[in-house]
Amino acid sequence: MSLPAPDSEPAVRDPKKLRNTALILVAVIFLGGWLVLKAYDQWSAKQAGDDRPAVVYRITPERDLRMLRQDGKMVDLVNLRGKVIALNVMSNRDPQAAQRSLAVMKRLAEKRAADPNFTLVSLIIDPIPSEQLIGVLATTSATEGMKLPQWWLGSNEPKTLHKFIKNELKANVYPNEVGGKWEYDASIVLIDKNGHVRRGVVPQKRGGPPYIATFDFDQAASWDAKHVKTVPEGAGVNHTNVEQLEILLNHTIDKLLAEEFKP
Repeated sequence: MSLPAPDSEPAVRDPKKLRNTALILVAVIFLGGWLVLKAYDQWSAKQAGDDRPAVVYRITPERDLRMLRQDGKMVDLVNLRGKVIALNVMSNRDPQAAQRSLAVMKRLAEKRAADPNFTLVSLIIDPIPSEQLIGVLATTSATEGMKLPQWWLGSNEPKTLHKFIKNELKANVYPNEVGGKWEYDASIVLIDKNGHVRRGVVPQKRGGPPYIATFDFDQAASWDAKHVKTVPEGAGVNHTNVEQLEILLNHTIDKLLAEEFKP
């Protein structure tokens, strides 16, 4: 161990300098904390106003759905990559659950008939014998106005189809029979050009995380029946919840159509 030089003197502490140094350190810490909070507030405000459709899941080609279509062809959902898809589930035997979503799908078909980048897909969940399926699909598509190439109507054997609806479309209800009737999620599902399941986003004007919306028109109708308002009072909007959800659906579709396709 080395010894201090004989002529060295101990350092004399200057209380004034120490106090100034401490004050400077406190000021730096305070300023740094303030800048962090300011940046967070700015980020939160930006996020609160961000209405880009939320990404829920990506349907990979390996987990894609193959279906028999109304023209008798076997097709894959992945064949529609590069297009924005509005998809709903329906039952011919128990159509009540899909009445509202099917009506919205028809309005989408009419409104966007001239857009080649937008496609509709409806899936029939009923167990139908394979020898009868083509006839059922053809008849249903003609009755409901589901015209190719814009609107696909398809189906597969129940086990495969129902598993796809639950696992890939992220349905809230696995198709099942309750009391002799089909129970299923009739919400409209949006799939973007790159195979992602997307949902609507409603920014919160008073800050906070945005509301992520499923396009469940039965739920919106139930809110209307209970006189529950999802549009703030005084906002100058006189739409019902069902009407407001359809507006959001179209707004979300427009956002997805503007996005880039990445093969």
